[in-house]
Amino acid sequence: MSVRSFTLAATSLIALSAPAVHAQGAPESADRDEIVVTAQLREQDPIDVPIALSVFGGEQLDRMGIEEFDEFSRFVPGFEVQNQSPNNPGFVMRGITSDSGSAFNEPRVSVFQDGVSISKSRGSYVELFDMERIEVAKGPQSTLYGRGALIGAVNLIQNKADPRDWQVAGKASYGNYNAWMLDGMANMPLGDSAAFRVAGRIRQRDGYIENLLGGRDFNSADTWAVRGAFHADLGTVTLDVIGNYQKDGPAGTAFKSIAYRPTDPVTGAVIGDAGRNSGAALAPGAGFEGGLPLGLDRKVWGVTGILNWTLNDRFKLTSITAYRRFSALEIFDADGISLPVLTAAEDARGRQASQELRLTFEGGPVTAFVGANYFHESGSQRTPSQFDERAVLARLTGQLAGPIPGRPATDPMPASLLANTVFTGALLQGVAQSYGVALAAPQAQAIAANLKAAHGETVTNFSRTNAFDLFGDVTVRLSDSFEIGAGARYSHDDKRSRLTASVLNGRSILGGFIGALGQPAAVRTALLQALAAPGAASIPPSAAYPVPLFGLGLQPTAGNGPIEAADLNDGGLTWRLTARYIPNADTSIYATYARGRRPEVLSATAPSAPFAAARFDLLESETVDSFELGAKTALADRTLFLDGSIFYYQYDNFQTTVQQGTQFVTTNAGKAESYGFEGQMRWVPDDAISLFASYAYNHSRFRTGVRDGNRFRLSPDHSASVGAVLSLPAGPGRIVLTPSLTWQSSVFFDDDNDRPALQQPPAALVADTIQDELQKGYALVNARLGYEADDGAWRIEAFIENAFDKKYIKDAGNTGDALGLPTFIAGEPRFYGISASFRFGGRR
Repeated sequence: MSVRSFTLAATSLIALSAPAVHAQGAPESADRDEIVVTAQLREQDPIDVPIALSVFGGEQLDRMGIEEFDEFSRFVPGFEVQNQSPNNPGFVMRGITSDSGSAFNEPRVSVFQDGVSISKSRGSYVELFDMERIEVAKGPQSTLYGRGALIGAVNLIQNKADPRDWQVAGKASYGNYNAWMLDGMANMPLGDSAAFRVAGRIRQRDGYIENLLGGRDFNSADTWAVRGAFHADLGTVTLDVIGNYQKDGPAGTAFKSIAYRPTDPVTGAVIGDAGRNSGAALAPGAGFEGGLPLGLDRKVWGVTGILNWTLNDRFKLTSITAYRRFSALEIFDADGISLPVLTAAEDARGRQASQELRLTFEGGPVTAFVGANYFHESGSQRTPSQFDERAVLARLTGQLAGPIPGRPATDPMPASLLANTVFTGALLQGVAQSYGVALAAPQAQAIAANLKAAHGETVTNFSRTNAFDLFGDVTVRLSDSFEIGAGARYSHDDKRSRLTASVLNGRSILGGFIGALGQPAAVRTALLQALAAPGAASIPPSAAYPVPLFGLGLQPTAGNGPIEAADLNDGGLTWRLTARYIPNADTSIYATYARGRRPEVLSATAPSAPFAAARFDLLESETVDSFELGAKTALADRTLFLDGSIFYYQYDNFQTTVQQGTQFVTTNAGKAESYGFEGQMRWVPDDAISLFASYAYNHSRFRTGVRDGNRFRLSPDHSASVGAVLSLPAGPGRIVLTPSLTWQSSVFFDDDNDRPALQQPPAALVADTIQDELQKGYALVNARLGYEADDGAWRIEAFIENAFDKKYIKDAGNTGDALGLPTFIAGEPRFYGISASFRFGGRR
C-alpha cells in the first residue's frame, strides 16, 4: 500500500461512514447510546473500544428480518458469509476465508456463542433467534478470542433467562416456495433471583432449484432449533447455564454444470437448460451410502455454564465451561450432470470441551485481566466417493456428448451407450494412443467390460488437539484524553493427525489402466493383460495376480484402510498494542498494532500410490501483522453515529486449499497482503426515521508463487449497504417501512481465480480452460412493510427479499472441477410473504 494511498484513506476516516456501532431498536426510540458491548471481555460503550467493531442488537435483527448468517453479513462492512449449505459455510473477514472441513485445519475467523468457540465450520452455522446482540470484531483478536481469531471474531450473545419479568413471544410467517417459520419464547422467573427461559424455531422451505428428475427440489430449508437457559443470582455469584440443539435436513444442494444441459439419463432427452439458476437433473449413484438420497442430515448441540463471582469492588472471576458436539452427513452430485460420473459425500463429526478462567481487575485508571484456557477437540472428516468409470472415461476423452452424430456437444449421451464395450473400448484405445501405446481392440474391449458402473473409495482424516492458553490484557488511562493498552496470549498445542484411505469394492480398472500406461513396457504389458482378465476388479492381489488395489480419485493406505498417524507439538505468542485519544466523551481516535497467528497444521493426505505411506505435511504457522487507524464519534446530541478505520495486513506462510485430483489439500502459498477502509453511519434524527449505511474497500492479494497477484477467494474489493426504518403513526398503532439495499463487487470462488494455467493436470484430472467461475457485482433489494402496536406488543407485516429477482451464484468450481466439470450454486431468488408476531411481558 503506497504512503499516498494510506494518507488519503486516513484523511477520510470521519468523512466516510456505516450500520452498527449502535444497535437499532424500536422506531419510536431515538436514543441509541445505552448499548453495551463486551468485545474486550468487559462491558463498554462501543465508542470506547479501540478496534473496528460492528454491533447488531436483537431488535435490529428482528426489524430487518435477519434469520441467518449470510443475511446478517451483508450489512457488516468487511464481513461476508457464504452459505453453500448449513454444513458448508464460509466466513470471510477482511478477505480471509475460514471454511475448510478437514479435521486438522484451524479456523481463521472465530465464531463464539456466549464466550465459547464454535469455529469449526461444519458446526458453526447456527440459527439466529432470540438474540441479545451480535458483535463482529475485525482484525487479529487472538489475545481476546484465542486460537481461531487470526483476522477477526464473531460473538453471538443469546438472551439469557431474566428473573425480573415473565415474557412470552411468538412469530409466524408464510411465503412463496411454501416457506413457513414458527418462533417461540417463554421466560419464567423462579422467585426473585432465578429464572428459566426456553426458545425455539422451526423453519421450512421448498427448494428454489427444480429437481428435473422428480423428488424434492434442491436448495431447500429444513431446520429446527431449541434453546434452554437457566439463570441464578446468588448475591456475589451469578450462574448461567445454556443448552442449544439444532437439526438440519434440507434437500440436496444443486451443484449444477453450465457446460452441459440437463438430460434424462436413460433416454438422453434434453429436459432443461444450462442456466446457472435454472432446474437441475441430479441424482446419487446407485447404492451410494446405502441408497441415501441427496441432502444433509446435521445435528449440533452444546451446553455452556458461565459463572461470574464478584470478589470485591475491583476483582471479578469468570469461569466458562462448555461441551459441544456436531455430526453432519451431506450427500451431493458432484459432477453437476444427470449421468453418475461422480457422487460424493462428507461425513464430518466433532466434539470439544473447554474450560476458561479469567480474573478481571478494574480500579482507577487501570483495567486488566489475566486468564487461562484449556481446549480439547477431536473430530473426523470422512469423504466417500463413487465413480462410474465408464462415464469418467468418456469425460477424460471428451466424449460425454460427442459420440452420437448430430447431437450437440452440450447434451450428454444416454447411459445405455456407456454399456457398449465397443464404444468404451475405442475410448481406451484413444487414451493408450495418447501415451504412445498401441492397444488391440479385443484387449481394449476386455478391459472395457471390467470398467465399473459404481467404483467406491473413501478417505477419512482425524485430528485430536489438546491446547492450553495463558493470556492477559491491560488498559491504562494516562489522562482524561489518552489511554494505552497491551495484550498477549501464549498457546501450546499437542496435536495428532490420522488418516485412512481405502477402495471399497475392489480395484479401479480405470485407475489401474491409467497407472499401467506410465510404466515400463514389460510392467505395462503384464498389467494390461491382468486388467483384461474376467472379473479383474474383484480379484485380490496375490503372487499369482500381482496387481495393486488401484484407486481412481485416491490411493489406499497399506492394507487397504489401516490408520496412519503423526504427532505435532506447537507453541506460539500473539499480541496487540493499542493507543486511544479521547478529545471528548463522544469521540475516540485509536491506533492498533497486532500480531495474529494461525497454529501450525499437520496436513494429512492419501498416499500417492497404492499401499504407500500416507502424507503428513507440516505447514508453518500462518502469521499476520496488522496495522489499523480508526475513529468513532457521536454527533448531534448522539443521534448521528459515525466510525471508520483503515487497515494494512501482511501475511507470512499464507495457508490455502488447493485441489489435487478429487482431493483438497492444505498448502503454504507464501506471502500475501491486504489493505482497505471500512466505514459505518447511523442517523436517528427523531422517532420517525432511522437511517444506516456502510461501505468497505478491501484490496487482498497474493504476493508470491504461482498465485502472485491473485485476489483472495470470496473477497469483493467493494461492498456497501444502505437502509432505513421509517415510522408513521396511524390510528392505534403505526406503519413501519424498512427498505434496504446491499451491493458487492465481483468475487472469485477459489484462490486460483479460475486461471486456466493453474488448472492443468496433475492438479486436475481434466484441464479447465475457461475462466467463468466468478460472480460479477450485484445488488439485492429487500423491504418490509408492517403495522404494529405503539408498545410493540404485536406486529403484522409483509416482506420481500431480492425484490428484483437478481440472478447470481454463491459458489462455483467445487469437486467437479477436477474432472473438468465445474459446478455452480445458485443464489436465492425473490422471496416474499407475510408474518405476524406478538410479545407480552418483559421490558420494551
